[in-house]
Amino acid sequence: MATKAAAMNWDDVRIFLAVARTGQILSASRRLELNHATVSRRVTALEDSLQSKLVVRRTNGCDLTPEGETFMHAAERMEAEMLEARATVGMTDTEAAGTVRIGAPDGFGIAFLAPRLGRLTRQYPGLKIQLVPVPQSFSVSRREADISITVERPQAGRLVARKLVDYALGLYASKDYLAEAGKPTNTADLRRHRMVGYVEDLIFSPQLHYRSEFVRNWESDFEISAVLGQVEAVRAGAGVGILHKFLARPHEDLVPLLPELRVGRSYWIVYHETLRNIRRVKTVVDFIAAETERERQVFA
Repeated sequence: MATKAAAMNWDDVRIFLAVARTGQILSASRRLELNHATVSRRVTALEDSLQSKLVVRRTNGCDLTPEGETFMHAAERMEAEMLEARATVGMTDTEAAGTVRIGAPDGFGIAFLAPRLGRLTRQYPGLKIQLVPVPQSFSVSRREADISITVERPQAGRLVARKLVDYALGLYASKDYLAEAGKPTNTADLRRHRMVGYVEDLIFSPQLHYRSEFVRNWESDFEISAVLGQVEAVRAGAGVGILHKFLARPHEDLVPLLPELRVGRSYWIVYHETLRNIRRVKTVVDFIAAETERERQVFA
């Protein structure tokens, strides 16, 4: 006799999505603020209700089965409809409240966003902002962040992307360093200088691999993965570095070099289309876009 399938629980689906997006039951339990065993049990309950294996549990994480991949797409559609329905009938999002996580490159996140987001939380006391400004990419598709600031427009996925602002990078050195080593007058001169650069194998986007656009076969003597770290190293006299102009400009001890050499890039704000009508996310997106537009001259 065939076993009768149990009714599917939406909360189990929500927990499954967290596991699928993080790739780990432990990470999902931390994100959901649930016990590890509870998360595992609820995923099993969902599998029982569907009579299908969705997740392969391994010691170092979880993989989706083909059935799990198929169900994840359906679950995301369910999630989108649930969020929209709740917002429509006023069950949630009647005001901007709840947690919004923003993943951003460290320069933009720390130097630009961090001093400004406090004004947003004062305006909306129920809003909690998590700003994660580190030199890596955040996937809004996997819900590592609700909003991601990127340096390129995503080409795939159910994502909403909006260009924020263009910015430029140029060569800089400190006054003290130039007093000791001399000021380069052309790119050939750079070969006799100490060079500060990024850690190549930690670059998460081709748009951040720009040193060859300044000097062919650039060889760094000192490599730092964080752009704010590069600024501080150059200020301390470590050598010549490629710096974001909006980060270097406020420091009077930094001297721009070879101004004809510059590279342009852009910042984009990205979020999943299922969050389009969620009030707290929309409020934060609109605030970041408005602040960037209002202070566009910072990046000029």
